[in-house]
Amino acid sequence: MAAYNRWMNERLYALCAELSDEERKRDLRAFFRSIHGTLNHLLLADRLWLGRFTGELLKIQGLAQELYADFAELRRERARTLPLWTAVTHLFNHQTHHRGQLTTLIKQTGRDPGITDLIWLPGLESVSEARRA
Repeated sequence: MAAYNRWMNERLYALCAELSDEERKRDLRAFFRSIHGTLNHLLLADRLWLGRFTGELLKIQGLAQELYADFAELRRERARTLPLWTAVTHLFNHQTHHRGQLTTLIKQTGRDPGITDLIWLPGLESVSEARRA
């Protein structure tokens, strides 16, 4: 799930980087209004959960709080390497839920996010082949 999570985040951020700041921040009436708002929420929720795992709780104003107004900074923070931790399924499920919304929002900009199914994760076929051997 961690590999899938990283793969999809990298793909969606690459697509979002092609959008103008205005397109990313346009209110599309999603849960967190815009593509940018949804990306911010995902990072915020990850930090909340990671804080719960490590005992270093993040203080927030709300689940729609904007962490970074600048897309480049938001993208850098999404890619940050974190210390080893024990993840729970909810963390990945939450990401999948909102990435589903993002793919809809991205489609509304006229771009195709492509295949998002877990079974198409690059490298997954080599793992399956190794297990059969």
